[in-house]
Amino acid sequence: MDPKPSPTPQNANEIPNKQGQRDFLNHLEVYLAKRDGVDKLLKISRYATKIILASSVLPETLIVTKRLKSFESSVGLSRKAFRLGKFVQDVNALRGSHFDSKQEIILSFIAYGGEGLYYFVEQFVWLAKSGLIDSKHSKSLGKISAWAEFVGYIGSISLKFRDLKKLSEDEVCLESSVEIAVTRGVGRQEEERRLWKLREKKLMKKLSIVQDFADGLMALADIRDGRGQFSGPLLVSCAGLLSALISTHKNWVSC
Repeated sequence: MDPKPSPTPQNANEIPNKQGQRDFLNHLEVYLAKRDGVDKLLKISRYATKIILASSVLPETLIVTKRLKSFESSVGLSRKAFRLGKFVQDVNALRGSHFDSKQEIILSFIAYGGEGLYYFVEQFVWLAKSGLIDSKHSKSLGKISAWAEFVGYIGSISLKFRDLKKLSEDEVCLESSVEIAVTRGVGRQEEERRLWKLREKKLMKKLSIVQDFADGLMALADIRDGRGQFSGPLLVSCAGLLSALISTHKNWVSC
């Protein structure tokens, strides 16, 4: 094939940049159109603020400290509004699941049932904190919500470890297929592409497990009202930020 003429320096610098910028903005538009996309950006801003407050970098007497506390509280309440009706996705996920064993059935009910109950109760937590429901119910609703979330993460982590084990077994098989393809000199690129996709999926599954552990730590802190080991404000805030960053990455890649 004859080589194409080299573009002028102006075209080489400007056209690809404009195209890349346009693609990024289109991607960003799709990301921001998703409920989870906006929710996780709010989560990042909230827990970044909580880290600043928990680290005692700023004196309590400063006006900016009071404003950060007000901002953190407002963002936390705003995020609860994004959970309206979200429990339906867990109901549908449970309905659409195909189970291979009794253990998987139990774990799926724990995972989706716990998360679904958490999102359902969170609707009433939001109504209580926004003033429509008597605020005296806020604490008891928060406890139910935290317990449901924590139980849901136990099931979710268990299921994901099972999935990770299956992915590792598939990876070993694909590695053998790649070796055979290299020996025969046929189909190597296709097998390597499948292996790369599988490893990418495996990495995302590992990140998802880390995220569940971080969210589970925060749920446990809510259950214990911030008391006890692993419930310190700074540690919990760092876990929240880590969870938000992982979730943002997953949502961005899926767009």
